[in-house]
Amino acid sequence: MQDRVVTQVITPALVSEGAGVRLRRSFPGRSLDHLDPFLLLDDFSSDRPKDYLAGFPMHPHRGIETVTYLLDGEVHHQDSIGHAGVVGPGDCQWMTAGRGILHEEMPRPVDGRIAGFQLWVNLPARLKMTAPRYQEVPAYRIPQLLLDDGVQVRLVAGRVGQVEGPVREIAAEPTYLDVTIPAGVRFQHPVEQSHNALIYLYAGVAHVSEQQLEAPRLAVLGEGDRVIIHATDAAAHLLLVAGRPWGEPVARYGPFVMNTREEIQHTLLELRQGTFIR
Repeated sequence: MQDRVVTQVITPALVSEGAGVRLRRSFPGRSLDHLDPFLLLDDFSSDRPKDYLAGFPMHPHRGIETVTYLLDGEVHHQDSIGHAGVVGPGDCQWMTAGRGILHEEMPRPVDGRIAGFQLWVNLPARLKMTAPRYQEVPAYRIPQLLLDDGVQVRLVAGRVGQVEGPVREIAAEPTYLDVTIPAGVRFQHPVEQSHNALIYLYAGVAHVSEQQLEAPRLAVLGEGDRVIIHATDAAAHLLLVAGRPWGEPVARYGPFVMNTREEIQHTLLELRQGTFIR
C-alpha cells in the first residue's frame, strides 16, 4: 500500500461570517481555494457566546451540500421549504441544497460552549439542480467504534471494516470520520486512491508520515491508498475527510457554486425575481 503524505499544512484563519460569527476557516483562503470536491471547512468552536450567538440568518444556497457536525452545543435551523429542527451534540446534518434553498442556522450554547464544524461539498454538474434534501443523523445513529489500542472513531460517512456510516447516497462517496487517538498510538485507515483527502486536527498533536501537526491545523494529503496517523505525547482529535473529485470548472459566488459565470448570473437573476425557490 502507498501511504499518503502531507502536501500542505494550513493554519486556520479567524474570519467573521453570517451576522458576525467568529470562526476558524481552513479554506477557502489565500493558501487553498478548494480541494475538489470540498469547497469550505469552518470550525466554529468557542466558549464565548458573543462569538456565535448572532448566527447565520436566512440565506440561500445552490449547487452544493453543507455538512454540519457538532461536538457540543446546538444549532437551531429552519428553511424555506418548511423544514426545521435542532442539531445537537454528536449530531450531523448533511443538507443537499441542489437547485436552491433558503435556510438559517443559529448556534446556541450548552453549558456555555459550542463546538462543531461545517464542510461544503461540491455537487457535479449533473446534480446541481437536483431537489433539496436533508439527511438528519442524530448521535445515536452514528456508530462509535473502539479499535485497537483504544482508538475511537465516530463514523459519519464511509466505512471502517465491516461497519458503514449512516450518511449514504452522496455523489462524492465521502469518508467522514471523527477520530480520537490516544497518546503513543498509531491509527491507519484505507482511503480510495482516486479520492482527495484531508485531515483537520482540532485538538492535540499528531504525526502524519514525518509531518508533525499541532492543533488547530489542516493537512492536505497526497496520493495513496492509506493514511497513518500517530499521536505522540498527547491524544489527537481529528476529522479525516475524503471524497471523489469532479474535475469540473468551479464558478463560485458566496453561497452559490456552479460551473460557469453565466449560471451564477442566472441564479442571481432568479433571486432578484423571486423565482429562486421552486
